[in-house]
Amino acid sequence: MKKSGLIFMGTMLMTLALTACGTSGAAGTEASAETAGGAESGSAAETEKEASGSAVQTASGKFTVGFDQEFPPMGFVGADGQYTGYDLALASEVAKRLGLEFVAQPINWDAKDMELESGNIDCIWNGFTMQGREDAYSWVGPYMANNQVFVVNADAEIKTLADLAGKAVEVQKDSSGLAALNEEANAALRGSFGTLTEVADYNTALMDLESGAADAVCMDSVVAGYQITSSGKNMRILDEKLSAEEYGIGFKKGEDALAAAVKEALLEMKADGIVEDISKEWFGDAAVFTLK
Repeated sequence: MKKSGLIFMGTMLMTLALTACGTSGAAGTEASAETAGGAESGSAAETEKEASGSAVQTASGKFTVGFDQEFPPMGFVGADGQYTGYDLALASEVAKRLGLEFVAQPINWDAKDMELESGNIDCIWNGFTMQGREDAYSWVGPYMANNQVFVVNADAEIKTLADLAGKAVEVQKDSSGLAALNEEANAALRGSFGTLTEVADYNTALMDLESGAADAVCMDSVVAGYQITSSGKNMRILDEKLSAEEYGIGFKKGEDALAAAVKEALLEMKADGIVEDISKEWFGDAAVFTLK
């Protein structure tokens, strides 16, 4: 009787042990499946995140664009007191696609290189001429054509560049217009001016022109055309151009990864029609955007 009891108890213990092992194995299998599923889901999420471009990072998690706030229509202060403009509209959409917070940072144009080198801004994006600066930055562009021209009052007797002899001419400090005037090919023209005054911004120059303090302003044709049309200023642009150039987006030399990501985002925007919408809004023409 004792022996039979022992056999019975042994059988029961073995049965319980096998049952426990079976339960543990099933639970383990279920847990493993859940872990694998979670890992697969996480991997898919990471892949999607990278594909969307949000994996691109800056030190601050922001995309800070340096611009001249008195350079319409590329970047300026709108009637509502907010920063607006063609370049800023493009840059804001790029930041969104890269998963970065967009910051429009106004700068003094003659301090733009210091702002870039110090890391206060990630790029210079504001009608920034590439010619003569090709090796100084990591570039995205060209994305728009431009000319350096002279603006005069509509009733002025100035018709050609030769008529600028003895006249008071103004130009923005450290601008492409000043660089063009300093070229050897334009030395005779510059030497013919009565005076050449460098001012902080084009708004000041145009006010001086309007008041009679200046006879002509050397500036970007893109800005000149917009200023005359939008403000109704009684001014005109001379047919003779000083120089032809193209705009680009300038990054600190060596910041190639961020520059490449910005270019890719812009080309995607061009493909899906966003660039066309922005270009038509500001210029009435999608063909102004030339990035390839």
